[in-house]
Amino acid sequence: MVYTVSAGLARGRRASIVAAFGCTLGILPHLAAAIVGLAGVLYTSSVVFETLKYLGILYLLVMAVATLRERGPLRFELGGRMPVRARGVIVRAILLNLLNPKLSLFFFAFMPQFVRAGDPNRLAHMFMLSAVFVAATFLVFVVYGIAAAAVRHYLLARERALAWLRRVFAAAFVGLAARLAFSER
Repeated sequence: MVYTVSAGLARGRRASIVAAFGCTLGILPHLAAAIVGLAGVLYTSSVVFETLKYLGILYLLVMAVATLRERGPLRFELGGRMPVRARGVIVRAILLNLLNPKLSLFFFAFMPQFVRAGDPNRLAHMFMLSAVFVAATFLVFVVYGIAAAAVRHYLLARERALAWLRRVFAAAFVGLAARLAFSER
């Protein structure tokens, strides 16, 4: 959500929708892993879980540093360059969610609660639950992104607001990294 809001603030409504799409795409591998049972590997293999966890922490910290170092127009991308294409926004959004092993564990714990073990259509039910979750996630991300884009011109016109906003986003990235760092399987 932070990335979707930052895309809306930095580049406008279209970028926030593209970021929401990318973030939603980043959820799909976790859903697929839960559906086919691969999330169990993350649960039982501490090496795989810890590796993904630390890659996610590193990526969030790099995003925080990049956000704090920016000067001038509001940008939230790595390397000091704004992605010109939607592809760059989507790739970053996918990485943010893909590198979060807690998502697989969430779906691994979440979906079985709503699907009975003896149900002959359990796979179809899991796909239906996944589709509803993906649609709701996309919708929520789009709403937040469009809301951010709506106040974009107000914030971009005020240097103090930009500095404050950069600190808030950097702190959010650090907070998410800390939460991930102290999380356990």
